[in-house]
Amino acid sequence: MIRYLTRKFFYGLLVMFGVVSLVFFLFQGFGDPARLTMGQSGDSLTIQNIRRELYLDQPLHKQFGYYLRDISPISVHTREEIKSKQLKGFFIGQDAAVGIKIPYLGRSYQTKRAVWDVLMEALPGTMILALAAILIAIAIGIPLGVLAAVKKDSWLDTSAIFTSILGISAPSFFMGIVIAYLLGFVLSDYTGLNMTGSLYDTDPFAGRTPELRNLILPAFTLGIRPLAIITQLTRSSMLDVLNQDYIRTAYAKGLSTAVIIWKHALRNALNPVITAITGWFAELLAGAFFVEYIFGWKGIGKVTVDALEKLDFPVVMGSVLVTSFLFILIGILADILYGLADPRIRF
Repeated sequence: MIRYLTRKFFYGLLVMFGVVSLVFFLFQGFGDPARLTMGQSGDSLTIQNIRRELYLDQPLHKQFGYYLRDISPISVHTREEIKSKQLKGFFIGQDAAVGIKIPYLGRSYQTKRAVWDVLMEALPGTMILALAAILIAIAIGIPLGVLAAVKKDSWLDTSAIFTSILGISAPSFFMGIVIAYLLGFVLSDYTGLNMTGSLYDTDPFAGRTPELRNLILPAFTLGIRPLAIITQLTRSSMLDVLNQDYIRTAYAKGLSTAVIIWKHALRNALNPVITAITGWFAELLAGAFFVEYIFGWKGIGKVTVDALEKLDFPVVMGSVLVTSFLFILIGILADILYGLADPRIRF
């Protein structure tokens, strides 16, 4: 298993290098970072100093090398760079210090805050939203898929298939607008829900208070498509498993239908479902941009969209890198879950 994880980690590094290269060269030439940082009021000397600080006075290949060094968790920096960039980590050495650090993603052009701090402040909101959405999809999708397989060709099966097709076909941004308008505006007196809102409400007197009801609409909207996929996959996988010889043997031994379906059949049908769950969880982390923006939910998606509107490219670039890393991490986790769900799989 250690060899397997080492190999996956190495492949993950190669993928991240590709993503980093693409992000760096893709955002070259979009405006002058020094002007975007200072605005039109900056004098020439200040602009020159900022260009030197951002390595814009260096050739492109050197800029790329400095960028790799900044985002690498293990790197060498001068003490002056550690102080000026406020790098967080553990460093050994005097003039040239080797250290393990939090990746430095630059500073926001607009707020002048470290991009890492901006994204880590928004990440919990996205994680909670994605987790709530995937839990809704699992809690409804797996039982619905199992029942559709057991009641094959019945009205329940037909209804589940029809509903899941609608769910797959409906874009999240369109469903978000419809759900926000109907449940958060038209029927708000009955639902008690708001069109927009984040995890916390800030009151000048009461302070910061959690508002979990603001999670309901965006989580439900974000969970519609994975719910439909999980339902379809569970149904299809269960139909294959229920035709296996060991299921007929279990019936012949006198085991109850509930034990056979929920304990024996479902466990062996879970592999494709786990693939969908982990894949969609990563997708939700990265793809919640429009849903977060529609519902005013403060997460990485909303922060990224706001940054794009303001041409705050360091925040956008950092967001892409963080979500790519989460994709890779969740992919490795999915492979581990395969082995736990199905003992026949070996690493």
